[in-house]
Amino acid sequence: MLLTDTKVRTAKPKEKAYKLSDGRGLYLLVHPNGSKYWRFKYQFNRKEKLLALGVYPDITLAKARERREQSRKLVANGTDPGLLKQLTKRSKVLAGENSFEPVAREWYAKFSSRWTPVHGERILRRLEVDIFPWIGKRPISEIMAPEILAALRRIENRGAIETAHRAHQNVSQVFRYAIATGRAERDPSADLRGALEPVKKRHLASITDPKAIGDLLRAINDYKGFFVTKCALRLAPLVFVRPGELRKAEWKEINFENAEWRIPAEKMKMRSVHIVPLSMQAIAILKEVESLTGHGKYVFTGVRTIHRPMSENTVTGALRRLGYTSDEMTGHGFRSMASTLLNEQGWNRDAIERQLAHSERNDIRAAYNYAEYLPERRKMMQYWADYLDGLMQSKTEEKQ
Repeated sequence: MLLTDTKVRTAKPKEKAYKLSDGRGLYLLVHPNGSKYWRFKYQFNRKEKLLALGVYPDITLAKARERREQSRKLVANGTDPGLLKQLTKRSKVLAGENSFEPVAREWYAKFSSRWTPVHGERILRRLEVDIFPWIGKRPISEIMAPEILAALRRIENRGAIETAHRAHQNVSQVFRYAIATGRAERDPSADLRGALEPVKKRHLASITDPKAIGDLLRAINDYKGFFVTKCALRLAPLVFVRPGELRKAEWKEINFENAEWRIPAEKMKMRSVHIVPLSMQAIAILKEVESLTGHGKYVFTGVRTIHRPMSENTVTGALRRLGYTSDEMTGHGFRSMASTLLNEQGWNRDAIERQLAHSERNDIRAAYNYAEYLPERRKMMQYWADYLDGLMQSKTEEKQ
């Protein structure tokens, strides 16, 4: 007799599992714990096989019968429904593993060690906030250029033009990794060249007029705030480093005997060792601050604790307190100040670029070239320190 909804619903558990047949291979398996499973028994290539059709009551009697008939048709057409189910499940798993987000996270895990922590965090957050919600679950081999553009347009529409371009670059990097690992055949993001609004070049504010530089240096020399901050402000024009590299300077990196500061690769944007020759003036400043922070890890500590470096905005904040607006001078501005004037004064452009750590994009070459032009850079750094001293003293000499 065929099963009924009532008979299925009221089937009670027994000491051992038992079957309630509905005919044509379909039966309900009732377990001692009361759970009920639909099974379809069939023969394929003269072998008896069993196919799970679902759990009652999620799968009703009517639905179970429908699945049975679908499976019987497959058998009649020479297809094993059990094998088909396995292959379908596997293809879904593979599609999940090869969707954009898992591939992107794999790419990130492989290459993030080459970036500074801050840079790596920005890339991951950019992907998580702006890309994954829209194409993260799509099989990477099926993603088309318009889908990527739609995600990038959302970034562009909120006015974050530069972020949209960086996200485009990251998406392209993920696709190239997918191609290399055999999970995609091409990079559809390459088709979007010119589709985004161009980035307006943003020049970080800097002072390059010699007279104005002299005024700035005198203002720094008269700074009345935290002494460690004052030392960082005084050193910034002499070393050409990025604000993040300056604030995270450690005493173990400073070699007074060799008159150099050697910044390890993991701290540098370009991930290669960077040597900063120290002028006599730079060494004098470091000797001053050593009496306060030399017993700890960091050269420039925070106001509240010696166990952490000064905060990200300390130098910029100090410049603001000195009366310089964001349109006039920034922490990064000391770098362009040196670059502009040293180029104007005829110093070797390659030596200047190397000292600014605008190093090789080729990782292998960069690893060996960190000492390139070093003798010339030592002369240049001492010349620059002497030149700044002259600018700072010029007003005093005028008064005399």
